[in-house]
Amino acid sequence: MRLGLALGYWGRGPSPDHVPLAREAERLGYDSVWTAESWGSDAFTPLTWIAAHTSRIRLGTAVAQMAARSPATTAMHALTLDHLSGGRVMLGLGLSGPQVVEGWYGRPFPASPLTATREYVDVLRQVLRREAPVELAGRFHSHPYRGPDATGLGKPLKPITHPLRADLPILLGAEGPKNVAQTTRIADGWLPLYWSPTRPEVYGPALGDLPEGFLVAPMAQVRVCDDVAEGLLPVKAMLGFYIGGMGHTARNFHADLMARMGYEQQARRIQELFLSGRRQEAVLAVPDAFADEISLVGPRERIAERLELWRKGPVTDLLALAPDPRTLRVLAELNSR
Repeated sequence: MRLGLALGYWGRGPSPDHVPLAREAERLGYDSVWTAESWGSDAFTPLTWIAAHTSRIRLGTAVAQMAARSPATTAMHALTLDHLSGGRVMLGLGLSGPQVVEGWYGRPFPASPLTATREYVDVLRQVLRREAPVELAGRFHSHPYRGPDATGLGKPLKPITHPLRADLPILLGAEGPKNVAQTTRIADGWLPLYWSPTRPEVYGPALGDLPEGFLVAPMAQVRVCDDVAEGLLPVKAMLGFYIGGMGHTARNFHADLMARMGYEQQARRIQELFLSGRRQEAVLAVPDAFADEISLVGPRERIAERLELWRKGPVTDLLALAPDPRTLRVLAELNSR
């Protein structure tokens, strides 16, 4: 199982720790470093900055949001950074949810998310292969555009710049069983948001027969500490925000996943508290058991024991949300055993 460093997205501003952490991860033998975006910092600019300060570690987006860019624009970002970094890019994508897609990007959330994702990946593959001009008569992504307000002057194009790699890896963030199953068919890897090594059946039967070389790369908060309950508080804060605030009461993919993992009553309670403005109570309502099973928190010996559970399943890459160099070092030592 390879290790990656997940840096997430910025809060109020850029973190001065991200480049030093990425360089330390590279020194320790980590395979990859990952950035993200929500409705603030973008994923590609920080990754480019990190690329300029490293030489070997692979560079991934976990995730770049599909609603933020047309698929051709995303392909331009990826092929440009792939050239500048010497072929180190892995393109992780996510559809996000209606709250962000419509509220931030000002675009309609697709009526058929599976179709929209499939078309998006199709365009990306065509750009990266550069075998012919891009053409797709899609429901959501049409190349050339032929909508009712089209001029009729558009023509199929292929990129001026020759992509460095036609097989640049594409990974998808997927949560529902149908989405996970499609991901195993059209992508090179899967980025689970919440991964429980003790209940892989939650994600559907597709994980039982994965294509050769397919990447399963979940993110997990990792923290070496003496007090497990205290160490779980950042995990619970993240869960409280995503389950309570990253969606509507009627449509929240994160809350739905928590429910499928056996915590339906608690998920709805977290939503209720968060959306009524009682955010701290929402965080405290996150069960320690749920936070614990999707993270690696505690003393070194406890993390070593629990790490074995992650090794036994289909996980190929553990993307660690690790806050400090010591945690990075301990995880690298334990994984090399």
